[in-house]
Amino acid sequence: MKAADIDEFFSRLSAADPEPRTELNYVNPYTLLVAVVLSAQATDVGVNKATKRLFETVRTPQAMLALGEEGLKAHIRTIGLFNAKARNVIALSELLVRDHDGEVPADRAALEALPGVGRKTANVVLNVAFGQPTIAVDTHIFRVGNRTGLARGKTPEEVERKLMRYVPARWRLHAHHWLILHGRYVCKARKPDCPACIVCDLCAFKGKTVAA
Repeated sequence: MKAADIDEFFSRLSAADPEPRTELNYVNPYTLLVAVVLSAQATDVGVNKATKRLFETVRTPQAMLALGEEGLKAHIRTIGLFNAKARNVIALSELLVRDHDGEVPADRAALEALPGVGRKTANVVLNVAFGQPTIAVDTHIFRVGNRTGLARGKTPEEVERKLMRYVPARWRLHAHHWLILHGRYVCKARKPDCPACIVCDLCAFKGKTVAA
């Protein structure tokens, strides 16, 4: 996709949704971190349902440690891989208390050193909690980047590198959410809704769907 088309692509997404937000519910950087860790291989809707009551009382790593692993499991049993995720949340909470005075660090290396936190999770936290212009490539962004020609790559890391290189600086802060929402609701995996797509004419996808 040409530079002018990329700029127009995000200009249109911005006009349609000037202030995009994550669909994960959270109350502070710590609960955001927990929610993102829980969201791996799970839907935001499912995570929000599981954390609704949890985040009413557990909003710090200290409170999570007081709840304990079994107590956490009772809240998140409906989420896939909940046993491993509970272990990771308790372990990362211990490290936050021990090494960071109970605060979530605004630093990629420190975040990725936490159990259960990979590059994608760190990117989400840095972007949403700390306003850094990162792009977390999930399945939606990976698909949109490759399908549209915006940023083609064989791995999420390759797509991320290209997006960070090609997306104009003025769009980078919100690019993550625009692309996720576009992939979730319009440029869907099985049948993209091309007739409803506001960037359809800029897209390089050859198998565009037509209106019924």
